[in-house]
Amino acid sequence: MRLSVLDLAPVSSDRTPAEALQASTELARAAEELGYHRYWVAEHHGMPGIASSAPAVLIAHLAAATSTLRLGSGGVMLPNHAPLVIAEQFATLEALHPGRIDLGLGRAPGTDQITARALRRGADADDFPQEVAELRGYLAGTGRVKAVPANGASPEIWLLGSSGFSARLAGLLGLPFAFAHHFSGDNTLPALQLYRDSFRPSEVLTEPYAMVTAAVICADTAEEATRLAAPMRLAMLNLRRGTPGLLPTPEEALAYPYTGQENAAIDAFTWSHVVGDPDTVRDGLADLVRRTAADELMIATNVGEPKARLRSHELVASVRPE
Repeated sequence: MRLSVLDLAPVSSDRTPAEALQASTELARAAEELGYHRYWVAEHHGMPGIASSAPAVLIAHLAAATSTLRLGSGGVMLPNHAPLVIAEQFATLEALHPGRIDLGLGRAPGTDQITARALRRGADADDFPQEVAELRGYLAGTGRVKAVPANGASPEIWLLGSSGFSARLAGLLGLPFAFAHHFSGDNTLPALQLYRDSFRPSEVLTEPYAMVTAAVICADTAEEATRLAAPMRLAMLNLRRGTPGLLPTPEEALAYPYTGQENAAIDAFTWSHVVGDPDTVRDGLADLVRRTAADELMIATNVGEPKARLRSHELVASVRPE
């Protein structure tokens, strides 16, 4: 089973964005040594606790700091950008690091509507299929407008989704599909089934290839894993309130006076997360693979303590499913 990493470049309240990005660089190097297959960064805007607002820039830095690890976007939110610009950025990355670049595409803005309008006025997520086709045309060099330095060189294109829309589109286009199980667990199995049922062989794939992204926090003890998961729970509550901020420290999160209703809301959102010691995580990931028949797992570990986040990835690599 291939294991990969999704990195949100978390910025905790006791660290700076520069420190968070340095931690991501160190984690990418470690992931390469641990045998992880690919390392993706996610595009978010207007969220102080996430430093990956410019995926192409961060990918270039991480690719220069590693040598064999695949680097990519999980994803670029295409409604925020002109497809030509994304084609130019990722063709440049592919030219600099041939055979190592992935371009994961999503149709959500990755932010609030005000920020989305500031990024690209008039964009519509319903135009996603047409924009994917336009982008692929630029990379293939088939349009009237030439993307430079594309010239037919293309990164590996993925479609990302948290519902059935992109699942079906990925199947119809014969592209690999990554599903966001880490925040849309209720939709995972229906979306994967729709992807496989819709799949048409293409020049890219002869059969479906599905990756499932899981929220995982692993520590040497169950108690430590629970402590490390506390900030993510409070950050999720703040996001749902419309007040995203820096990722709390474990101490800040554990001291927060949750109401019963707040705890229930968080539990409903995080039920799919795998948190615990190595045995618990091994069993949780094996069960996820069994239920989803995933071809690849991507691990999202939203922990602000760099050493603890690295230790989690070390432990997950040691208990990877067969």
